[in-house]
Amino acid sequence: MSTLTKSPRHVARQALAVATKALRPYAHKFSPKRYTQPQLFVCLVLKTFFKTDYRGLTAILGEWDSLRAAFGLRFVPHFTTLQKASRRLLRLPRARRLLGATIRRHMGRRRRVQRAAFDSTGLDCGQRSFYYVRRRCATSKRWQRVTYSRYAKLELAVDTANHLVLAALTGRGPRPDTDRFVPLLKATLRQVRVGSVLADAGFDSEPNHRHAREKCGVRSFIPATIGRPTRKPPSGRNRRRMKQRLNKHYGRYGQRWQVECTNSMIKRRLTTTVASRSYWGQCRELLLIVLTYQCMLVLDS
Repeated sequence: MSTLTKSPRHVARQALAVATKALRPYAHKFSPKRYTQPQLFVCLVLKTFFKTDYRGLTAILGEWDSLRAAFGLRFVPHFTTLQKASRRLLRLPRARRLLGATIRRHMGRRRRVQRAAFDSTGLDCGQRSFYYVRRRCATSKRWQRVTYSRYAKLELAVDTANHLVLAALTGRGPRPDTDRFVPLLKATLRQVRVGSVLADAGFDSEPNHRHAREKCGVRSFIPATIGRPTRKPPSGRNRRRMKQRLNKHYGRYGQRWQVECTNSMIKRRLTTTVASRSYWGQCRELLLIVLTYQCMLVLDS
């Protein structure tokens, strides 16, 4: 299957190879040319890898000569340079090119995926402790265990064969997943061709099935359990087929848990929170987390 490396040099080399394919060496012809855009992208990936901030990363790079040599960094950039680079390099068009470069690097010439799994997950905004949340809620409402009104939401499409992220969309929750199936499928098809899509009941909708099967030629497998429990068959031809036949294809649909494994790998090895406060800052941070995960991913040969 796959594993995540713990070597910062390996991550730096992978990030440099990806950024060299997707980014220009310099942002402007009159730039100081002390470090290239791919090198700055490597610094951003290492910041997420080490779970630190911009100041902490500059301290690590200043004392780790062999790590700087792994991606040819001669001068340690100022922490404000890294902050400005994140705003420039992680904009959506460039982030899409970087994600596409990671997919091509892992897949090689292969452009078709047999099964892709869709899911969304939430990351906390801020660094409050879970103990504080429990104690704070215990004084007001016994049933309440969280105190948030919104969180950063990450939507992923994952290759079930090797946990490779095929598409990533960012946003803010809580919000339903029903209307996010089509954008996530379109983002996936921009990168690779997909044979079938596996999603949980949160994406259950007859228009979603029709869009995948009739317009895109992709077989969709989603449990038809959304809505109030009833003995009547679900509305819509495709949802009735899911209700009747999904158990027959459980060996195929059972691979949907691979996307849950990917979410767990990201949260265990990288982070469960985002530090940015603004909406677009959180989106950029989520994209950087996904790109760092892609650079850490080592596929079995």
